[in-house]
Amino acid sequence: MRVLDAILREGSTVHAGKRLNMSQSAVSGALARLRHALKDELFVRHGNRLVPTDYAKSIELPLREELDRIAALLAPARTFDPAAAEGTFRITASDFFAEMLMPALADLLRKQAPNIRAQLVDLVPNSYIDSIEKYHADLALIPNQPIPDWASSLPLFYSTFVVITRRSHPQLATAGVRPGEIVPMDLFCEIGHVLFSPEGNFSAMGDAALARVGRRRKVMMTLPVFSGVCRAVAESDLIALVPRQLAERIGPQIGLETYRSPVPMDPPLIIAVWHRRSASSPLHRWMREKIIELMRILNEGERTAIG
Repeated sequence: MRVLDAILREGSTVHAGKRLNMSQSAVSGALARLRHALKDELFVRHGNRLVPTDYAKSIELPLREELDRIAALLAPARTFDPAAAEGTFRITASDFFAEMLMPALADLLRKQAPNIRAQLVDLVPNSYIDSIEKYHADLALIPNQPIPDWASSLPLFYSTFVVITRRSHPQLATAGVRPGEIVPMDLFCEIGHVLFSPEGNFSAMGDAALARVGRRRKVMMTLPVFSGVCRAVAESDLIALVPRQLAERIGPQIGLETYRSPVPMDPPLIIAVWHRRSASSPLHRWMREKIIELMRILNEGERTAIG
């Protein structure tokens, strides 16, 4: 079974042998016995790679979970000690979390687990869940969406969107609208917007909300990172919709003012997603629990029932 798992991971008997510290002939022999026992070809050659059959792909995840379960069963019983633990934990998320999570996580790791390294990597555009596999990430922090069978998830926090502008925005000042007030709908649609979009789309949930009331805004620029959105707004007359927590954190630092949106928008729920194969890993469980604790602090009071 370990040979089958290694070939599924590596796509090669040579690399599977190196992974298991076995010769290629020993791996090939084990594969021949598996084919006979399971009555399936298991792999077919495609160029330099061994491509799994439909049957082999169907058992890949259950096989890995079973091997992990057996490994955990046979491992010596011990209590996880974060102070002595070593490892790397990779998080895939938008740069919102570079501001709202990573500084707090850096302080926590320095005090409690100085030999655990943390990485924040980008999301895969158009398919955030795929970031877990593509980047070999341990945890994805993403907007709520359907979760595949191989993953587990937990809700973290809700966040409303607010309008940000540079200080003393001329059109809002002329209209007598003060920070904290609702931007009039006509002005909201008239002023150019900057949109956060890793995919480069010119519409998002704000546009869907406007369409429901028969209005449109002018999206003049898209950026793949929130930091760029905020900086573009701070140095122009464009405006943007961004998460409230981010606006409150960095707005005063770069000269932004915050207003309320004229269009109703349900606050999105942000969730944590991880591969089920990592669920019982002591390091993963400890890091997962610490990150969830840090993020649930952000939850808005009016939407606390998140399980």
